[in-house]
Amino acid sequence: MNAFFETGLSFILFLPTFAIVGAIYCAWPRAPRGAMRWLADLAVLALAAAASIVAMRWGFDASTGRGGHLWPQIVATLLAYGVFLAVLALAWPLRARWLRRRRRIGVP
Repeated sequence: MNAFFETGLSFILFLPTFAIVGAIYCAWPRAPRGAMRWLADLAVLALAAAASIVAMRWGFDASTGRGGHLWPQIVATLLAYGVFLAVLALAWPLRARWLRRRRRIGVP
């Protein structure tokens, strides 16, 4: 089977999980919610999605195939999920610091 198709299928199958985790990231904290925050959150989610696709393709190519045909997809999906969570985990404290600084200087 085509490697592009297999990695794409793995990403599509995990897309609901990415959507739920991304929605939780965007929903907390509830305030402040200006246009700049929404744009920043969408940029982080786009970066996380792109990084997870890259990690998924790399994981699919790097897996040895031991354990059957399913193993490359398992490795690729686990790497994609881990990278997605890692990007959000790194962005979370940066966003909190950014929001505190904006609140301190009085920017809505």
